[in-house]
Amino acid sequence: MAELLKIKSEVDEFKKEYFHRNSQAEENRQREYQAANRIQSWFRACKVRAYLSRLHKKAIIIQRIWRGFTARAGFRQMVKAAYFIMKMNFYEAMAVRIQQRWRGFFVRKHIHNYYARKSYLEGLSKKNELVRMELAELEELQKRERDCVEMVKEQTAKVYQAHRLHHLLSTKQCPGVFNSPFRPAPHEMEILLRQVKYQAPTRLDPRGRACLMGMLGPTAPSFPGTLGSPWIKTSGTCCSSKPILPPISSKKQQGLYRKPGEVWEQRMLCPDLTLRLQTSYTYLEEAQSQLQHKYIRPPTGKI
Repeated sequence: MAELLKIKSEVDEFKKEYFHRNSQAEENRQREYQAANRIQSWFRACKVRAYLSRLHKKAIIIQRIWRGFTARAGFRQMVKAAYFIMKMNFYEAMAVRIQQRWRGFFVRKHIHNYYARKSYLEGLSKKNELVRMELAELEELQKRERDCVEMVKEQTAKVYQAHRLHHLLSTKQCPGVFNSPFRPAPHEMEILLRQVKYQAPTRLDPRGRACLMGMLGPTAPSFPGTLGSPWIKTSGTCCSSKPILPPISSKKQQGLYRKPGEVWEQRMLCPDLTLRLQTSYTYLEEAQSQLQHKYIRPPTGKI
């Protein structure tokens, strides 16, 4: 009986030991299996990475070869195009040179005569020199004419001023304004006053209003030495220095205005003759003869 109990106890212990050893073996087997899986996965990863790297290198080699091939082909095409353009430019330059030589030869032989052109230009330059000389002479002549006209205008103005200031002429009794005793020689105006001859201004008729506008009419009063005087020759190109004013209307103006004739008569009115204005003993007779010639009408053919 003891033996049986001992065997039962040993069986229980054997079962326990067997179970324990089987569990340890299973654990070891699971651990070894995981380790094997890990080793296999690492090996396969290394193998795949090596394969992929080899494929990548081969792809890089293929791409490099292809890109080199395409670049060399493109460069060859570019060189061909550049060579073609250079050749065409050279041909165009040679064609232009040939055309230039041919056109020059054709023009010189059939169209343009160089020596005739040269002689024409020489004649033209000589003619230009002559024209310039003539223009210079004409300009000098015009300048002289202008200077002469200016001198005539100045002299006319001086003579007109002398007529206006004739009452300031010096006499034997009293020296004038321009003949100062402190001067070594008489003034220029004094000499001019001695040369001109006094004339009484004429009455302005209604048709002589052109004088008020700056134009000399047939009835305007004239003095010796002025532009309207018969002692000075006037040409058609010489015009009056007075500004041309608009014509005065014939309608009578309202207000305190006077007629232009009265204004002109008052303006040209000279003082009465005195001994200071007398320069010669025959002056009175000359004035009387002038008045007689003025108021005596010429005889007509009617009875």
